Order: sequence, then structure tokens, then C-alpha cells
Amino acid sequence: MTQRQIPASISTPTADAHRLRVHQTARLVLATFIVTFAAARILVILIMAGKLPPGLFFHVKGTHVHHLNYGIFLLSISGALLLFANPTGKRLSAVAIIYAVGLSLTFDEFGMWLHLGGPYWQRASYDAVVTVAAVLALISYASRIRHWRPAHFVTTVLLLIMLAVFGYALHWSMKWASRTIEPKLYQLEQRGPT
Repeated sequence: MTQRQIPASISTPTADAHRLRVHQTARLVLATFIVTFAAARILVILIMAGKLPPGLFFHVKGTHVHHLNYGIFLLSISGALLLFANPTGKRLSAVAIIYAVGLSLTFDEFGMWLHLGGPYWQRASYDAVVTVAAVLALISYASRIRHWRPAHFVTTVLLLIMLAVFGYALHWSMKWASRTIEPKLYQLEQRGPT
């Protein structure tokens, strides 16, 4: 059988290695994205609560430079490295980490850049972070549809049902959080350093 006669559904060692590398890189990006998001939120809460020095907020001529700006620079750097340096191996992993940190810092303040301002604690930021993390998780762990068996389709239907239930519960929990927790966070932001 010649190379052209091999069915598309049969994987080659090179294709399998590439797919594995993509999944591993996506898992590294996902883990770094989540850790960076949690660290950024914790640091902001600690600074605003006065537990860490307000000097950790960077200012240029009286203007607070939000961490989404750091994220934009990191995304620009990682994009340039991917386009012009073509990293492989450990260098690719380092670029993936830079990319994930930039992605997280940028989407952590998604509500602020979507609305061109406003408070830090916007729901749009949480929604964006959850969406990006879900897409990264799919890239990290999902198999290709053409390789699915009937069990995969059943699992997908069950997952969609669970996501609908989760979305409904999340909607009500976010309403509760908006009434009880959000005012406290806004007060913390108003009292904290600018």
C-alpha cells in the first residue's frame, strides 16, 4: 500500500507525536493559566485589604497600570517568539508558560477592557476566565471527533446535561454572590489603594 492509499483514520507515528505534544502543551498552558488567575486575584485582595504594601500596584505618572497590560505585553512577546524563533522542546514550554501567564492576566481583567473601565470585580471577567479555561481543557484532554466511539457520544450528551444543570446553579449562585459578596469586594476596592 502506498502512502496515498493509507486511510485518513489511521494515525502515523509523526501525527501521534504531534497530537501528544499539542495535548501536553495545552495542559501546561491550562495549569499555568489557572494558577496565574488564582494568584492575581489573591494578590489584589491582599493589597486592597492592606495585607500587602500598596506599592505593589504599579503607577506611571499617577496612573495605575492594571495587570491586563502586563498580559498584553506577554502575549505579544510569546506571539513574536512563536512566529520568529520557532521554539521547540523546553523553549516551547517556556513560551507556553509566558503565553499562559499573559492570557490569564489579560482575561482576569476582561470586564475592564470590555467595558473600558469600571470596577475590578466584574462578572464578565469570571465568565471569560471560565470560558478560556474550558476551551484549554478541551484542547488538553478531548480526543478528535473522528476517533469517537458510541461511548464518547453518550458521555458528551451527559456532559452537556450536567453543564446545563451547572449553568443553572451557577446563575443562581452568582446572583447570591452579587447580593452578598460583591458589595464587600467593591467596598474593599474603594478603600484600597488606587
